[in-house]
Amino acid sequence: MAEGVRAEGASAEGAASAGGLPLAGVKVMDLSRALAGPYCAALLSDMGAEVIKVESSNGGDSSRAWAPFDGVHSLYFDSANRNKQSVAVDFYSEAGKTLLWDLAVASDVLIENFRPGVLAATGLDPDLLREANPRLIIASVTGFGATGPLSQAAGLDQVAQGMSGLMSVTGLDVDHMYRVGVPIVDLVTGIYTAFGIAAALAGRKEGGAGSTVSASLLETGLSLSAFQGQQYLSTGEVPVPRGNNHPVLSPYGVFKSADIPLIIAVGSEKQWVQLCELLGRPELAAHPDYASSRLRTVHREELRELIDGLLERQNAADWLRDLRAAGIPAGPIYNYAQAFADPQVQHLNMVQTVSRSDGSELPLLRGPVSVNGQAPAVRKAPPALGEDTLAVLAGLGLTAEQIAGLVDAGVVLAAPAVAPRG
Repeated sequence: MAEGVRAEGASAEGAASAGGLPLAGVKVMDLSRALAGPYCAALLSDMGAEVIKVESSNGGDSSRAWAPFDGVHSLYFDSANRNKQSVAVDFYSEAGKTLLWDLAVASDVLIENFRPGVLAATGLDPDLLREANPRLIIASVTGFGATGPLSQAAGLDQVAQGMSGLMSVTGLDVDHMYRVGVPIVDLVTGIYTAFGIAAALAGRKEGGAGSTVSASLLETGLSLSAFQGQQYLSTGEVPVPRGNNHPVLSPYGVFKSADIPLIIAVGSEKQWVQLCELLGRPELAAHPDYASSRLRTVHREELRELIDGLLERQNAADWLRDLRAAGIPAGPIYNYAQAFADPQVQHLNMVQTVSRSDGSELPLLRGPVSVNGQAPAVRKAPPALGEDTLAVLAGLGLTAEQIAGLVDAGVVLAAPAVAPRG
């Protein structure tokens, strides 16, 4: 298991310890499920927002049932739901719909990833919500966009990877196209949505009204095409996979050494000259086949074989030391055990250990963005379903008797207190 620092305030009481962060005081109602929306909400929580994850009392977020598992806990769910409170509500009862409405109206931001029109069907019509709270920001994540022939179709990450062209440039060659090894479209859609929400929060200052923010997996996937998509748009040439080589720069990719592969990334003429000197072949810098970035890309295969032969003289660790000393970007190819053990990764304290409500410990990645030199803390472990129902309803002004009545009627689910593991 990865080592990490123990987060301060990792208990349920730590959810409110966000003072001094840019989004402290911002209340977010997270109605989303799976990954894109929850990841968006987690990023907002890193910046200090109070995130209330509102789930169906009938099982909650679907990702709670997804592998991999640590005992009864879904690690898929855990990876995207730090710093949140969980409220479990019967979405279909009238009393439940009233609670959803009250929670939405009391929020600054509402995040959802239902199909277009479903939010209104749950009793949360955006137009009516805006009348009740003109400053509310409503952020929606869809598979293919809010309008168009596929607007009602179900969309998941790999579908978007395939349809956007991303898979067509990922893999060994045109006969071996691969998905990216993590749900990259989901994750970046979450980032884009968080960016849109942050912009909307900035824009509504000075008494301004809220905005509607929308993102889709398809739009995200297309946006990730970068120069690959631009190449087609401008020249009509369809890009193809290049394996572990950069599609337009050389030498830039995976190379051999005396023991294990390593990555070398030459991004400038200066670095190319430095590499040739380091390899003991300074004359290569002016070779007529390699004298410019364009020429090196044309002759990429023979150049790769030449560099592989020169690199096989010593081990990867020695090359990495020399390459970095020369200012040439280079690195190893780690598995995750090696990545988390790297001294630089450990120095950054990316892993923080928190305690779940049942007392079990969870090493969890913190958020990646620091503010004023301060990295975000994991203030609260991902919640059990309904873990915070009682506290959140009390915060809405309901009395203990009213809350007890909702629990007894099955309108809400309050997770039972669990004795910590001894």
